[in-house]
Amino acid sequence: MVNGEKQSTGHGAAWFAGLSVYCQPQLLVVLALGFSSGLPLALTGSTLNIWMREEGVSLTTIGLFSLVGLPYVLKPLWAPLIDAVRLPVLHKRLGRRRSWLVLTQGLLILLIAAMGTVDPVAAPLLMALMALLVAFMSATQDIVIDAFRTEYLSENQYGAGMANYVAAYRIAMLTSMAGALYLVTIFEAWGVAPEDIWRLAWNVMAVLVLVGMGAALLADEPADTDERLRPDGIAKQFVHFVIHPFTDFMRKPLWAALLAFVLLFKLGDALAGSMTPAFVIDIGFARTDYAKIVGAYGLGASLFGGFAGGYVQRVFPLTPTLWAAGLMMMLSNLAFVWLALAGQSTGVLVAAVTIENVTGGFGTVVFVAFISRLCTNRDFTATQFALLTSLAAMGRVVFSASSGWIVDHSSWITFFLITTLAAVPGLVFLGIMTRRRLFAALQDDL
Repeated sequence: MVNGEKQSTGHGAAWFAGLSVYCQPQLLVVLALGFSSGLPLALTGSTLNIWMREEGVSLTTIGLFSLVGLPYVLKPLWAPLIDAVRLPVLHKRLGRRRSWLVLTQGLLILLIAAMGTVDPVAAPLLMALMALLVAFMSATQDIVIDAFRTEYLSENQYGAGMANYVAAYRIAMLTSMAGALYLVTIFEAWGVAPEDIWRLAWNVMAVLVLVGMGAALLADEPADTDERLRPDGIAKQFVHFVIHPFTDFMRKPLWAALLAFVLLFKLGDALAGSMTPAFVIDIGFARTDYAKIVGAYGLGASLFGGFAGGYVQRVFPLTPTLWAAGLMMMLSNLAFVWLALAGQSTGVLVAAVTIENVTGGFGTVVFVAFISRLCTNRDFTATQFALLTSLAAMGRVVFSASSGWIVDHSSWITFFLITTLAAVPGLVFLGIMTRRRLFAALQDDL
């Protein structure tokens, strides 16, 4: 009995040690930054889509609004500035990475609050411009956070760090979607003037960016970020910070194959997510119904999927982990085909939301941890990470622009079947790379 108690105590200590890694100070900083990073995405995406759909904006127009996310695709164009430019005053006080964090977060607060003052029906072009500005600053914040996180964490912290980051990121997305919708409903119940309801909700979301700003101010600057040699002269600095990040990446084995794989891997998942909120409203659910279900079931499912992904990618080899993530994300789209067939069924909606969040959390952790391992040169962390994540965002932004048109000219069932098939090229490419042991070679190189 004593031996059994000792064994049980030993297992308990091991579990505690395994869980305690997520509470290390560095990982708590990453947790807060993940929350700050995830907030703006839903505000320019799903939450704005619901706002416009309730106001009677067409699905084709809503689909076109996905193009306001272009900064997430184009961010490699200005990422070299993040690596090269030292901000006056802030750099001396905070360091290279944290100074950029505080600047972008401060501007995000102002832009999100300003976006809430615009009527998407009366001034759709102005709303598109404001959403574009928020997306631009959000993409810039992501550039800095990705570089900061990669430099701030040790390699053995990447798995737990990404689990924390993605969990907080998805919590923030739920907050800026379900949370914002709850606020709108509460303000309506309180009798707030209709023209002020969404503005107040957006103001609350803007204030929540302070979570990430507080973490940036409390954290230490990553070691060595200001000690690296900078070439003399503008021409040499241009070559170093703009050209060398890409030539450095091209020295990796299979670099072109890696870029293609990054582009294709989450395509189906991104296409489905671009129209899911409008779909749920369209089949008869109220805004509050969707918010309750996403808040009650989506949050727990997202946390479970994220931490499961963090565990799996630490324990298992790279290739089977990517296979698991890719297949799960593809099959999750069929849950929305099921919902389209079932119609206004609360049980099926709960199931679909749960499946989507578990697979999305799992896939994102695995995928971003994989990308983190590719960005090993600290001189170019921001630029290289921006290149890879911009390719991953291509599906959500560029290819999603036609999603509303597809629905308007076919059906929701057809649309979600198309998104399922859109995941196949990534899996085919993964299969080719697996057969040629390209990922195995990459893992050995890393």
